[in-house]
Amino acid sequence: KVKSQLEEKEGKTFDVFTAVEFKTQLVAGTNYFIKVHVGNDEFMHLRVFRSLPHENKPLHLHSYQSSKAKHDELAYF
Repeated sequence: KVKSQLEEKEGKTFDVFTAVEFKTQLVAGTNYFIKVHVGNDEFMHLRVFRSLPHENKPLHLHSYQSSKAKHDELAYF
């Protein structure tokens, strides 16, 4: 659901976009930290926010880190 948001921010499309790991953080909603394989040996770490159900808002790509490797630890950012 956030692939198009990332593609817009990066100015390119991703043929490969596979989540391989994630962590969550409960706030006034939920932060998802997701390691995504985007092709070759390249990975990105995404921070996606899901608001509380009664707010009825779509998932939001809050921030991301590019140029990550498969072995890089997925940490809160």
